[in-house]
Amino acid sequence: MLLIAGLGNPGPKYARHRHNIGFMAVDEIARIHRFGPWRKRFQAEVAEGDIAGAKCLLMKPQTFMNESGRAVGEAAAFFKRDPADVVVFYDEIDLAPGRFRMKTGGGAAGHNGIRSIAASAVGPGFRRARMGVGHPGDKDLVHGYVLSDFHKAEAPWVEALLRACADAAPLLVAGEDEKYQGEVLRLAPAEKANPRQGKPDAS
Repeated sequence: MLLIAGLGNPGPKYARHRHNIGFMAVDEIARIHRFGPWRKRFQAEVAEGDIAGAKCLLMKPQTFMNESGRAVGEAAAFFKRDPADVVVFYDEIDLAPGRFRMKTGGGAAGHNGIRSIAASAVGPGFRRARMGVGHPGDKDLVHGYVLSDFHKAEAPWVEALLRACADAAPLLVAGEDEKYQGEVLRLAPAEKANPRQGKPDAS
């Protein structure tokens, strides 16, 4: 079984925040792949289903972002899953809006939800689906930026990225992370740009 967790904060007031794009991603995966109903388990909302014949458990931790590891770690321990069997979707301020990158292991880069999961029973070697939301340009503005709603003008790229993450999911469950990343970017192309300035990146 593959555990696919989306990170966010519970409750309607957080629902459209940039910090909740992970919740939005697993909601779209559940919709496209017709998962069962959401129910409460492992300090999370979970939904069971399969993608391309592979059994999956979708998770939305209800512990608030900074304690995400409590929920994901509990589920991973219960099912005796290795880090390679855990995928986490979350907002990435160091990627331009709409960009997408898969990564396995590494540091948390200041993301408290990722830090919490790395410190849990899962350990740091899990698979990360990094969903670019851009950077406000000043580190002192980051907290307010991620805890605010997407602008209406951002809806097209947000919806395209969510749908692409769901449509390409068979590659994810097959463990083809590089191909999954490429397919998401093909389905939802986004300009490579400096996340702090919204300008094309020379690199």
